[in-house]
Amino acid sequence: MERKYPNLCKPIKIGNVNFKNRMFSAPVGGTDITADCCIGPASTAFYELRAKGGAAAVTVSECMVHPETDGSHAYHLDTTTPGSLSGFTYTADAISRHGAVASVELSHSGQYGGTYLTDKNKKQGLAQFGPSATVRPDGLEVQELSKETIADIVKAYGVCAGLAKKTGYGMIMIHGGHGWLLNQFLSPYFNKRTDEYGGCLENRARLALEVIDSVRSAVGPGFPIEFRISGSELFEGGYDLEEGVRIAKLVEDKIDLLHVSAGTYQRGFGITHPSMFVPHGCNVHLAAEIKKHVKVPVATLGGLNDPAMMEEIIASGKADVVEMARALLADPELPKKVITNQDDNIVKCLRCFTCMAERAVTGTRRCTVNPLIGRELNGTEIILSATPKKVLVAGGGPGGLKAAITAAQRGHQVILCEQSDSLGGILKGEQAIPFKYEMYELGETLGKLAADAGVDIRLNTAVTKDYVENEKVDALIIAIGSEAIVPSLPGIDGDNVIVVNDYYLEKDKVGDSVVVLGGGLAGCEAAIHFAQEGKTVHLVEMRDELAVDANIRQRPLLLQELEKNVTVHTGYKGLSVTNEGLVCENPNGTSELVPGVTILCAVGQKARRPLTEELLDCAPWVAQIGDCVTPSTITTAVYQGYHAGLDI
Repeated sequence: MERKYPNLCKPIKIGNVNFKNRMFSAPVGGTDITADCCIGPASTAFYELRAKGGAAAVTVSECMVHPETDGSHAYHLDTTTPGSLSGFTYTADAISRHGAVASVELSHSGQYGGTYLTDKNKKQGLAQFGPSATVRPDGLEVQELSKETIADIVKAYGVCAGLAKKTGYGMIMIHGGHGWLLNQFLSPYFNKRTDEYGGCLENRARLALEVIDSVRSAVGPGFPIEFRISGSELFEGGYDLEEGVRIAKLVEDKIDLLHVSAGTYQRGFGITHPSMFVPHGCNVHLAAEIKKHVKVPVATLGGLNDPAMMEEIIASGKADVVEMARALLADPELPKKVITNQDDNIVKCLRCFTCMAERAVTGTRRCTVNPLIGRELNGTEIILSATPKKVLVAGGGPGGLKAAITAAQRGHQVILCEQSDSLGGILKGEQAIPFKYEMYELGETLGKLAADAGVDIRLNTAVTKDYVENEKVDALIIAIGSEAIVPSLPGIDGDNVIVVNDYYLEKDKVGDSVVVLGGGLAGCEAAIHFAQEGKTVHLVEMRDELAVDANIRQRPLLLQELEKNVTVHTGYKGLSVTNEGLVCENPNGTSELVPGVTILCAVGQKARRPLTEELLDCAPWVAQIGDCVTPSTITTAVYQGYHAGLDI
């Protein structure tokens, strides 16, 4: 068979182990962590899904090696905690039985121990340890690690590595990047020591080298050791790429795979995990430069989800392996689809941070485009129905499409009606905003998958009570979505006003200065887009805060983008639209003109309830999903659509 992406599909030998392709599942924190910091059954199923999807290696994240000084958010692996060894063993079994190599990431949070604990009272009671005594930005004091404790931590890495090998793991990843302990020692920003662990780079790298030696002693020669570094810390005071090259050269003879990431969680979250506001593969240049100076294989990552881009990375010699985290949450079968030349069926990651926000808020996982994530124990296979039915789905947005696909996969006869001339629903509007284009592509991909599943797609077809009754269906799924709220302001119907849902159809009408009315997520993203185009942008919001509907990971990055080139007016109430701009009542209660030749209205959405309620009694079984119930998110629509399709 001729592979479309031969370099991605090519095996690679790392240490004494053969990996079946060049696509690895990068470390992702699990979905359930027991009170004793063990791997729960939900996490086992979570990691297995990536192995089933064809990844050559799946890394479990993170195992904190030294609980005495690190009370952080992840797993412990020791012989004293009941369930620790069995949890790791079951997970290694679940990964390796699908032909993937099971790996575990060994880590220590250093001065950020406990940062992500959900028990904030316990967090405040923890002692924080780092290379040097300091006070964290949040006010917590950090104690300098003694040489005796350093030696104990080094030993702990080896003990955990030996146990990981014993429980079935075929590779060890040592986390030396992202602002955790080993990176803190490597970094001149964090490390102010004056002994043999501080000062020159050789001293700052001493702990990392000792840790690698400890792991090697435990696992033996030929057992793959992957070492993760930040190729550059990418902030003032941290080390740069030139020093990243020197770090790589210091460790290369002791390891089997050099994993080059970027930045630190504490100083650049949106760089370490590239946001939608930066290009895909923005960190690949770090791996490419380091690869020129080392003989060991190099892995790269950073917002990668396009097989063509990843193929070029391998083919051109920028890296030997590509690693993905969020992309394999969105579509665990991405590697399998690449190998079988079905890349046009890949559901791409939106880089929306729903997955990471959910972990921080509830301690679980959820993915906007993949309803299985975090819920794998509920079942990942779609079972054929014993009694196939005739199903009508009203609405071709993300929820309706997911419902139609799922129902068709269950063997039902499915009709999907969309009143407009194209699928995608509200996602169609995202084609006009480059950093949200993958949301538009989601609608296109789901449309293809629906057609491939045998769904009878009828465009330009409005669903009415008579239409449903004439079709004589057994089940109706109502997914007709929402419509934009347009406030009753004088002048709001003028030619200089565009409703955000229609922007993609009228973008040529936008002038050089824009007032965005509405500071929710949609309005903020539109304002950022206009600013990136070089327009003068004013953003008007009645409330005191912007983007309150954004998740906790996305919102800080969104606000950073707004600070660059958008003039923000919070506490402003729109009164009327003129040719000169938007007249507002400012926080002082007086009238003020916010200037702009174009007004973009983005004040929110409202459910299409009248038609929804008209359809409720049109079939024996009726489900309502997504925005027609209440305006929500793509996540909600996709999740509800999937389960509506299963429920028939």
